[in-house]
Amino acid sequence: MSKSIVFYFSATNTTKQRAEKIASKLGADLFAIQAEKPYSAADLDWHDPNSRTSIEQHQRASRVAIKDDLPAINDYDTVLIGFPIWWGIPPRLIADLIDRLPLNGKQLAGFATSGSSGFERAQSYLERTVKENNADVQVLPGAVLNSDAQMDAWLKQLNLN
Repeated sequence: MSKSIVFYFSATNTTKQRAEKIASKLGADLFAIQAEKPYSAADLDWHDPNSRTSIEQHQRASRVAIKDDLPAINDYDTVLIGFPIWWGIPPRLIADLIDRLPLNGKQLAGFATSGSSGFERAQSYLERTVKENNADVQVLPGAVLNSDAQMDAWLKQLNLN
């Protein structure tokens, strides 16, 4: 039987709730990631081109440091990463997470919550970040999961249910 871990970043608890449901459904371990420097409401103001997230998201090579040490993932076969979609892609701390995880030999699947974006650019971002790390990892199709029905269908598609 495959063993899974769910990492997630959630600025407003929406992704947290989805990650908790996925972890519960899979019997997976759950790990919240946070930015080393927490985001304030002003940082998250996507209407302000000078907000922290606006600046971070528009710098392709940008990385946002993660606050805590990460758990060892040697015993896991599948790594799921949940995040909100910002400017069509994952928040930049997801790249730092991928940089730091020893993903060789694993399956990786991303999932997101979003009010308006699809997952296509986020999928490309995950695949590119994995490639930049020369990781031998199978990147599975990700999805935006705003409902339980979407979550159930995605887990079934990936044979993780």
